[in-house]
Amino acid sequence: MNIYQHYSFDLWLTLIKSNPLFKQERTRFFFEHFNHRDKTIAEVGTIFRQVDLMCNAINEKTGGNIDAEEMYLMVISKMNDHRYSFHDLDLAELYQEMEKLVLQYPPTRYCSATLPVLQQLKATAGSTFSLLSNTAFIKGRTLRLVLQQLELAPFFDFQLYSDETGMSKPNEKMFRLMLDTAAANRSTSITDLNKVIHIGDNIRADIDGAHRAGIRTLLINSNHTCISSLLTDDNDHLFIV
Repeated sequence: MNIYQHYSFDLWLTLIKSNPLFKQERTRFFFEHFNHRDKTIAEVGTIFRQVDLMCNAINEKTGGNIDAEEMYLMVISKMNDHRYSFHDLDLAELYQEMEKLVLQYPPTRYCSATLPVLQQLKATAGSTFSLLSNTAFIKGRTLRLVLQQLELAPFFDFQLYSDETGMSKPNEKMFRLMLDTAAANRSTSITDLNKVIHIGDNIRADIDGAHRAGIRTLLINSNHTCISSLLTDDNDHLFIV
């Protein structure tokens, strides 16, 4: 088992996964409240997926962040063939409704290994832990509440989200911010970047971005590798270099 001074984790599809009921109810909410062009509920669901993919691609390309409110406005605009007036729309109220849905139909831990692996790693003296996550329709403020519900929050010394930093992975500055914050949270300095590892499911956002910052990486879940590989003695070959 390799011991690292700092463990950085992606969130979505690394530690947690979406609750399908949330997406269903979110689609239904927009279908019922903003559907002035009589789109089908299936069409509304497709629009959500299109906006999600488009904004994620833009964020990865630019290294910036498109806010959740902007994404919801894009969905409403596309639903109404770009003929919707936003004048009377209360964005704060809209997001509160979405947050209620997230907490009513919360994400789940990615797999049964998630919690015990974090527990065993956290028992390692001298190691610190953080989250480094791009956000989309769900903000960092809401994800903090989700992590509390899932009993994952106590494992992390700090959490960084793209909607709060204004940067998205694979932006190297996002990883540099993580390193600087880790250094500020540790009682001992990080003397070797090879002692820092970022774990995620996305080759471009997680692996490429971390490599630019000079730290070790582990790709999991999207390549059939479990988070439990962090606890094995022979996981060096899993790191993409």
